[in-house]
Amino acid sequence: MSPSRRTFLGLTAAVVAGASTPLLGSALRPAPASAAEPAAPAAEFAVGVRQFNWSRGARRLFTKVFYPTPGTPGGAPTPDAPLADGVFPVAEWSHGMYGNSDSYASQTHAIAAAGFICPAPSFPDNTNLGSVYGGEWSRDVSEVVTRTLALDDVPGGPFAGHIDTAAGVGVSGHSMGGMTTHGLVTAWPDDRIVAAVPVACVDMGTPAASVDAGVLFVHGDRDPTCRYELARQAYSELSAPKAFLTHLGGDHAAYLNPGHPTFGQTQNTLVDWFRWRLYDDTAARDRLPADAASPGTRWESALT
Repeated sequence: MSPSRRTFLGLTAAVVAGASTPLLGSALRPAPASAAEPAAPAAEFAVGVRQFNWSRGARRLFTKVFYPTPGTPGGAPTPDAPLADGVFPVAEWSHGMYGNSDSYASQTHAIAAAGFICPAPSFPDNTNLGSVYGGEWSRDVSEVVTRTLALDDVPGGPFAGHIDTAAGVGVSGHSMGGMTTHGLVTAWPDDRIVAAVPVACVDMGTPAASVDAGVLFVHGDRDPTCRYELARQAYSELSAPKAFLTHLGGDHAAYLNPGHPTFGQTQNTLVDWFRWRLYDDTAARDRLPADAASPGTRWESALT
């Protein structure tokens, strides 16, 4: 990795997302089923959560897994709730500096409510930027994805038969978690990934030929922490499908928080990107420009 890729200015504690919030803007709509993939859910789910004490070597990877459960959408996740009927793809979320499994509740809960199994690991060295640049966090995510997919095969387990292990996986995250996400399609590739959403990241390396992922970047163009031009460099290096949601005048994290004027644009593009790539929901793909549209945003894409 060249020094220019590793330019990173003043990483500070990010403002992280708060309570779970229903999806805004575009309501979930059904998509036609294919032989390979289940249909995308037609409505939101309530959210359940289970926790796991996984590890990778000496690295402890405490992980909360959020998932669809029967019940009324909204509200806090229900611990150890049953899985909703259906088979759901995996879409992971990685926190930023000082974060943990609960720090980005608005994102993890929305991903699960939209019909995904969402593991959210707590990285053991959550202030160690060198660990991110050394690939430890990206390798941690690959381990968490492996452990999550394996839950489908645990006889009598709560996830058995509910995880779509053939659809590929999604990964996403913010700041150091966004760098981790970009690392998984570049320097430390995981060829199971078909959808990636690095939020407020920097360029972590040359795109890996082994990974066939659609990558959505989300970034504020006045980010004082992770330089916008480095994310633009990363975007320029990728081939389609790819997209870039710019929050005009946006800082490092405010657009991830409910109540921010462009929070809905962040949330809806994130969820519809995963719906398109993991459920083959072409209606979600076609909604993306409208999902992103506002006076405070700019949308660019090359989807084919």
